[in-house]
Order: sequence, then C-alpha cells, then structure tokens
Amino acid sequence: MRLASWNINSVRLRIKSIINFIKNFNIDILCLQETKTEDRYFPIEDFKKNGYPFFHFTGQKSYNGVAVITKIPIIKNGIINWCGIAEARHVLVKLENNFLIHNFYVPAGGDIPDVKANPKFKYKLEFLKEMIDFFSKDTASCKVLAGDLNIAPSQYDVWSHNQLLNVVSYTEVERELLSKLIDRGKWVDIIRSNNKFDEKLYSWWSYRNKDWKKSNRGRRLDHIFVSQDLKPNVKMTQICKEIRGEIKPSDHVPIIVEFDL
Repeated sequence: MRLASWNINSVRLRIKSIINFIKNFNIDILCLQETKTEDRYFPIEDFKKNGYPFFHFTGQKSYNGVAVITKIPIIKNGIINWCGIAEARHVLVKLENNFLIHNFYVPAGGDIPDVKANPKFKYKLEFLKEMIDFFSKDTASCKVLAGDLNIAPSQYDVWSHNQLLNVVSYTEVERELLSKLIDRGKWVDIIRSNNKFDEKLYSWWSYRNKDWKKSNRGRRLDHIFVSQDLKPNVKMTQICKEIRGEIKPSDHVPIIVEFDL
C-alpha cells in the first residue's frame, strides 16, 4: 500500500499533474494540502474516473484546504478546527484496513519570528501546541500523520543551518515544538528514519530561485510520521524531487511511504 503526501498549491490548477503522479507511482492513498478551492469545486470526477472513489476534504476559496483521496474505502472521517479557527487545515480518515490518517496543513507563520510583532507566528506556535496536547493523549495504533508541517526539523533538512536560524520554518522554537510533537505522540519520522541521519533531504524549493535545481536551496517541510507499530511494515520511502522540474509545478514535491501489509 502506497501513501503519498503533497502540498499541491491548487488542486484544480494541477489536476493533470496529480493524476499523472498517482497513476505513474501507483499511489493508493493521497493526502493533499493547499487545495485552494471550495468544496463544491473539488474535482471529484477526475479522481473517480481514474480509480479513486473515496474522499474526505475541506476547503475554502483561494487559501488552505486539505484532502484525502483513496482507493480504499473510508469507514470514518472527521475534521478538527485547531485553535478554534475554521481554516481547512486538517482532516482525518479511518480506512477499511484500520489505518487512521491525519492530514495537516500547519500555518506557515508569516515572515517575522516574533509572537508580539507577528500574530501569524503566534498562531503557528499555538497550533503546534494543540497538536502536541492532542497526540500526547491519543492512544490509537496503526496511524499516520502526513502533511505540510512548515518546519524543517534539523540542519540536514535545510540548505544552510546558519543562514536560516532566524527564518520562520527553521527557528529554534519551531523545531523544539516539532520535536515534542514527535516524542510525545510517539511518532517515527519515517522519511528521515529510512535515510542517513546526515543526508540532506528537501521537499520544497522556493519559486524565488530562478534555477531551483542549480541553487538547490531547499527545505524539508513535508512529512509523514507513522506510529511505532507501523515502522516494521514500512518497505520504502521516496521524495519525488524530479516533479519540481515539471511545467508550472508546485513549489513542494510529493513524498511517498510504501507499507508491506
């Protein structure tokens, strides 16, 4: 079973790229972030006619939006509005095979890493604290946390440790909160776990770089965490870097985990 997560930066704009990806990589479950569309415009029929009849999504016009599209029937679904704000940043599904999947789009946090000067940064930190509290108490097994968490965990997940220390997505406070989320939720960062601890891994390259491939100034902002009971079932992980080079791409690329069931 293959599960992928991708910040698509508009599901309607890039539907052809999505369909090509899920077919070419034989994806069973797709978690999308930044779908950027109201629910009534979500391209359900495009997925149905390509063999993905099950969905759970929440969206809004022009911003945010998350979705789970799957070949496997959904037996339970839900949405949590973190910090009490309905911004289409989370959906959860339980599949027929008992997999429980949380799909997140964590707030980016603005440009200034100061909670007093920047309400967006304060919101991001509060959002993460609520996630920590929730998963500290969650005893479910066979679960996955996927999505764009907008934080690079370590120096091996950014192109420059020194130059990004005071940049939102890599500040010390953000990395500490992400570490607490992993530890207290008893998660395994499976993309990192399946690669060398000091290997540079990126899933995002800014549109601002004229030649993203040459400069390679990336960050690993997209993640798939698995509960500890699932770690032995992980057969393969992959970051699909080549998709960043497609025509009119998202600035994020898909990440994949394959489970041996």
